[in-house]
Amino acid sequence: MALHATYLGANGWLLEFGALRVLVDPWLTGPLEFPPGPWFFRGKLPQERPAPLPVDLLVLTQGLPDHCHPASLALLPPTTPVVGSPAAVARARALGFTQLTALAHGESHCHEQLRLTASQGAPVPQPENGYLFDHPGGRLYLEPHGFLDPSLPEQPLDAVITPVVDLGVPLVGAFVKGQQVLPQLVERFKPLTVLVSTTGGDVRFEGALNRLLWLWGSLQAAAAMLPEGCRLIDSRAGERYRLEQRQPAAAVAHAGGASSGTAAS
Repeated sequence: MALHATYLGANGWLLEFGALRVLVDPWLTGPLEFPPGPWFFRGKLPQERPAPLPVDLLVLTQGLPDHCHPASLALLPPTTPVVGSPAAVARARALGFTQLTALAHGESHCHEQLRLTASQGAPVPQPENGYLFDHPGGRLYLEPHGFLDPSLPEQPLDAVITPVVDLGVPLVGAFVKGQQVLPQLVERFKPLTVLVSTTGGDVRFEGALNRLLWLWGSLQAAAAMLPEGCRLIDSRAGERYRLEQRQPAAAVAHAGGASSGTAAS
């Protein structure tokens, strides 16, 4: 059973665990703006993309517009099952989605053979979600801001999806900590592959906030941190990557969609 990951730019991914198609944090069409308006922060895609239908599951890490983008989510059928942080599920409900599961940190949800476990993610300002994906077709960890929940146990994974640079603003500090967390991720999960996320896709940004941003780290510095045998992929938007797998993961018991999270219809 093959494991594939297609980068959609910014925070967006299509993950394929065999035939199961999971869409994460898509920004596919239209501008990205943060309050109080475009003068403060505005992003524009180099090219718009159609929704990669069919989508079996939509996973949202945060409720902010760059992870829960209204125009992009409107491209999906409202009956698409959604799993997300409480803030993201609230946003999805307001956009008309009807099959919703909110996961607090440490809670899990099963969808077919996929077990999705939420971990504590970036505080923006309330802590949002990272996720462990566990499926017979592959196991990976994803957190878009480079935050690692210290309670996650050591375990070997096939892949980690993370930024590899730090981004921040003066006085506030880093809100993306990819450069800082990469050594911890590698030590904790011993991944076969690290896929670069969050800062790619040739997106153009403008506005007052963008002029204040600073960046620390580089792809070359990240590559130097990885042990022999760990592959670093400089993810390109639109590219579909087949990921190396360890010995086949144990099948996840089918729980009929059971969840320790909060479901809403």
